Amino acid sequence: MAENGLHVYDMVVEGCRLPVRMAGSDEWPLAEVLSRKDNGDANPMFYVHYLDFNKRLDEWVTVDRVNIEKLQFPKKDNKTPQKEGKAPSSRASTPEKELQNGGMARTKSTAGRKRKLPIDSEDSQDSLPPQSLVPTKGPRQTGSLVDKTHDDVITRMKNIDMVELGRHRIKPWYFSPYPIELTNCPIIYLCEFCLKYMKSVKCLQRHRAKCNLQHPPGNEIYRKNTISFFEIDGRKHKNYSQNLCLLAKLFLDHKTLYYDTDPFLFYVMTEYDSRGYHIVGYFSKEKESTEDYNVACILTLPPYQRMGYGKLLIEFSYVLSKFEGKTGSPEKPLSDLGLLSYRSYWSQAIFEILLNLKGENGERPQITINEICEMTSIRKEDVISTLQHLALINYYKGQYIVTLCKDVTDGHMKAMQKRKIRIDPKCLHWQPKDWSKRGKW
Repeated sequence: MAENGLHVYDMVVEGCRLPVRMAGSDEWPLAEVLSRKDNGDANPMFYVHYLDFNKRLDEWVTVDRVNIEKLQFPKKDNKTPQKEGKAPSSRASTPEKELQNGGMARTKSTAGRKRKLPIDSEDSQDSLPPQSLVPTKGPRQTGSLVDKTHDDVITRMKNIDMVELGRHRIKPWYFSPYPIELTNCPIIYLCEFCLKYMKSVKCLQRHRAKCNLQHPPGNEIYRKNTISFFEIDGRKHKNYSQNLCLLAKLFLDHKTLYYDTDPFLFYVMTEYDSRGYHIVGYFSKEKESTEDYNVACILTLPPYQRMGYGKLLIEFSYVLSKFEGKTGSPEKPLSDLGLLSYRSYWSQAIFEILLNLKGENGERPQITINEICEMTSIRKEDVISTLQHLALINYYKGQYIVTLCKDVTDGHMKAMQKRKIRIDPKCLHWQPKDWSKRGKW
């Protein structure tokens, strides 16, 4: 029986589809086999992607979790042909594109300069060069990393099992091009202040004895209570910026990674305690954006998600836009999660304006779309799309009017009351720069 059993599982190859029991549930969704691992005489393991589910759920499964009786063999026609030629892209691809609270965007990205990530000479055993990647076509999300062909089998599989960052151990969601030598380690260790990656606790301890950082490099431009924001120039702090991109890629799908971080600014949000300033999340933006995008990539790290920090990051990006005297928008199109996060923020920001309006002489209050844009710094098309999504715009007697429904209003008022943490513009100490003058770079 054992031989027969192994013979049956030998038929399961890459590209096959079969029902797989998801971890922690009794569901058996259809999954595609991306890879297999043979363990000598033991039963093989399969790396599967659950169809119609997010890639973060991809995992290695044992044979007791697969339904071999409903095995579907790959069809030759279904193999995606490799396209040749140059991949169109735009230099505006970010150094780590997300918003997870969202990721964003599928845009054409130009292959910029391909560089090796600089590494420190000290502790050569933990200073390992990252895997070489080539910018290619495909979705690009928040930030600016360097993902290989998005559909490439290598990048479709998670390559890091666990990351230790300060007090947190985090299970990655996606592939990130860390050095191949680190992918064999059960845990990779990051310095939570400079984000340098190491393969053992001893290496981390030795590094911390030398690293004198207690916060991200760059300028602290905002502080209120325990929350601070640091502005990091991708040209002045290359190592940190590239390490941040590698970390972000673990939690952002469809992200394009470029080693040239010069064109980007990174805004890192931290939480302070007696041990230092601990990274909570960040967003990046281009120094010069032809489309006036105010966010390229945005991410709240998993330990801090569902705590209101995602909206705080988004709010901070719009506060910067207001200081610049502009309306801003994230890079488009947004990912599904990115759209949800932004639409939630846009809805609350617009409702705050509408609910505080007061009419004169007993008349209905009036406000134009342009006035909403000016007050929130949200771009016009985002305001209109949000109002349409909420079904608040109606055409009446030759003009568009906004009608507030009590149920919708009450729901958003409750959501706004739950937001305990807000950005206080008075605590921002920052002057926008004109990056069109190359001397500022």
